Amino acid sequence: MKRLNTFLLILFAANLIFIHDGCASPNNEKIKNVILLIPDGTSLASVSAARWFKRYVNPDAGGLNIDPYLCGTVLTYSSNAPIGDSAPTTSCYMTGYPSRAGYVATYPVADPPNDIVPMDAARAYQPLMTLLEAASIAQSKSTGLVFTCEFPHATPADCAAHSYQRKKYEWIAPQMVHNRIDVVIGGGGAFLNDEDRQYLENEGYGVFLNDINGFRNYAGNTMWALFADRDMAYDIDRDPSREPSLAEMTQIAISKLSHNENGFFLMVEGSKIDWAAHANDARAIISDLLAFDKACGEAFRFAESNGETLVVVVPDHGNSGISIGSDKCPGYSELTKDQLFGGIAEFKTSASALIEILHNTPPSGLRQTMHNLTGIALTDDEYRDLLETADYKRSSLPNGHRTKGSELAKEVTQLLNRRSCFGFTTTGHTGEEVFLAVYDPRPDKRLTGFHTNIELHHYMRDAMGLEKQLDSLTGEYFAKHTDVFKNYAYTIDTLSGNPVLTVKNREATLVIQPNTNIVKRNDERLELKSVVVYVDKNNTFYLPQMLREFCIEGGKNISLPTRNNNDL
Repeated sequence: MKRLNTFLLILFAANLIFIHDGCASPNNEKIKNVILLIPDGTSLASVSAARWFKRYVNPDAGGLNIDPYLCGTVLTYSSNAPIGDSAPTTSCYMTGYPSRAGYVATYPVADPPNDIVPMDAARAYQPLMTLLEAASIAQSKSTGLVFTCEFPHATPADCAAHSYQRKKYEWIAPQMVHNRIDVVIGGGGAFLNDEDRQYLENEGYGVFLNDINGFRNYAGNTMWALFADRDMAYDIDRDPSREPSLAEMTQIAISKLSHNENGFFLMVEGSKIDWAAHANDARAIISDLLAFDKACGEAFRFAESNGETLVVVVPDHGNSGISIGSDKCPGYSELTKDQLFGGIAEFKTSASALIEILHNTPPSGLRQTMHNLTGIALTDDEYRDLLETADYKRSSLPNGHRTKGSELAKEVTQLLNRRSCFGFTTTGHTGEEVFLAVYDPRPDKRLTGFHTNIELHHYMRDAMGLEKQLDSLTGEYFAKHTDVFKNYAYTIDTLSGNPVLTVKNREATLVIQPNTNIVKRNDERLELKSVVVYVDKNNTFYLPQMLREFCIEGGKNISLPTRNNNDL
């Protein structure tokens, strides 16, 4: 009996460890909520740097929140290239199809000699139904986006907009506004125009621009809260009285979305890890990655207590080829933890913030300012290098004596990295596999090992109970207008610079504009469950098939009730 009790005690303890490692009770087979967290542009070395830095600053703080849930790697790629930008890589997570550089949730143009997986040339430019859209349309779930870039940027756009050009914010922003997302929190207030803000307010949303108190105190469950005109600050530069942390934004989003008894889909992006990697700014990479990890902690804590929530943490691609150690730092492989991380722990700003400050600092103050913000005492050569940069406007040297020729930003970044012994191979994206961390309340279903970006999409899709529905939903909600209105009289005209599709028969005139869910039938205003997308490359509107049946042939209309804070 004693041996049996000892065995049971060991088994019980093992089960506790098993649960803590990202697996809950095997009795629950239902996934009600999905939280996808994307640390944009995060290479595995960035995670190692953040973990080492946290241990160095506070040895008793423990590891990262993602550590118990790390379970594999993911290969991400574009449809015709091994290295992708955020648009096609996140698009694949959301739609199940790899796409081309710059494409936002849009089927790529086929490139047969180079396509990594076969692509159908006939489907080029077709908008693709995303997991977020499907959760709302097919399952009546609440949906949310949290990020630190501007809201029409590639990763959040991939969830709720469609374009073959990620920079077309004038197309993407209104699509996101009209795509019935319940909670949107991040940057980009300058991209929410007065018309779109009025639409949101008319639909019952709380709309907060640079209003942290309104954001924190709002009692409703549908909201847009945007901070800064474009991207939010790096976490190391963030003013907590003006901008919330990514963890707070995540926690508030979860609290509002979880009121829906049907569940929710939430995407959280640590957007500026990628931006810091592009800038080769190791300190900003670390600070934003640690801020992202705190947001992951909010998601994991909710999921473990909820028991019906899948949490997936995965970057969209690598960036910068960052390394802990560089041949520019002699003897780096034998440096102590103090020598490797002590210097960077003194940095009080991101490189971009430091550069802006230095641009406005006279030469007499350069040494003191640099020392105050980084702990670095400039050598005479380093001081001279800064004075000789081509764009340092306050330099005491005339232009003819600025032999360095490079920009202040480049010189400062290289100076910081020489002193901190971090290496970078590029300022662009890289093609290595990325890490995967998963909490799944169904232990036997938890995804582990190596997978492709397509397989990760299938895992999330199937966990949501959508199985193979996304293709059918794409066909139903993003059909070509030439098919939907075949045998009907229609014209495409340009009004105020925008294409307008007008369809007429004896019963009605239908007026359809792109990048919105609003359709006019005679004098009646209808709201669709999805947005209408126009592609100028093939002069085609992509819209719901039901428009023909319900809006032209006299059937019931498909208008939706106006939102209010209690209608989720």
